[in-house]
Amino acid sequence: MSPAPSARVFVARHSLVVRLTHWTNVAALLVLLLSGLQIFNAHPALYWGDVSVFDRPWIAMFAAERGETAVGLTKIGPWTFETTGVLGFSDNRVRGFPAWATLPGYRSLADGRRWHFFFAWLFVLNGLVYWSAALVGGHLRRDLLPRRGELSPRHLAAEAAAHARLRFAKGEAALGYNTLQKLAYLAVIAGLLPLMVLTGLSMSPGVNAGLPWLPELFGGRQSARTIHFLSAGLIVLFVVVHLLMVAAAGPANSLRAMITGKFAVTPGDAS
Repeated sequence: MSPAPSARVFVARHSLVVRLTHWTNVAALLVLLLSGLQIFNAHPALYWGDVSVFDRPWIAMFAAERGETAVGLTKIGPWTFETTGVLGFSDNRVRGFPAWATLPGYRSLADGRRWHFFFAWLFVLNGLVYWSAALVGGHLRRDLLPRRGELSPRHLAAEAAAHARLRFAKGEAALGYNTLQKLAYLAVIAGLLPLMVLTGLSMSPGVNAGLPWLPELFGGRQSARTIHFLSAGLIVLFVVVHLLMVAAAGPANSLRAMITGKFAVTPGDAS
């Protein structure tokens, strides 16, 4: 007997491997971000090239005296902004990012590096598990690669317009990723995340000695550090947009699917 049109049916959406690697990535990336900002605070400036040119940073966070008080300043290219309390000077001390945004909260380059390196290797191993399962199990081909016609300008424009109006797929159409999701996920898992790993390795003296061509691939050791930082910023932006889209589309169903693997579908719903 078929279910009533209004009855919800729970169907499988995410495999166990996808769910486990997703939540492992959430934890690893959070720790990597916070510990990375702790490491950045040891020298809160970025450069292009192979060496640090201290008087010509591309980005810098510092403090300056203004009368009898100190103010935090952030320099981006030729522009300088006052960012007291957030960047450059916070908690009555000179520091790039504030204590609440770093791991650990206290000033410690050594502890920040320990947290960062441990979770960096966890992140790499987790990525290898995900990619192996995606290739062997067909997740990459079945769920992430755009199909014929999905990359046409008309189709992409229609999806972008629907997203702008917060109109999302319903019913069985919601079981798969739309083209914008596929492109965004591919850009992150096949672009940004590997770039983070490679630029991170490019900053390691041991890797520099064994693979001197790796930092040169990015224009030098300091350029690799800058690209590493910018990639982290883009990943944060992706996460923010991702969470907003989950909230707009229905967080309960999306979270259930990523925790239990089951997605609720109402037969007869229009896509």
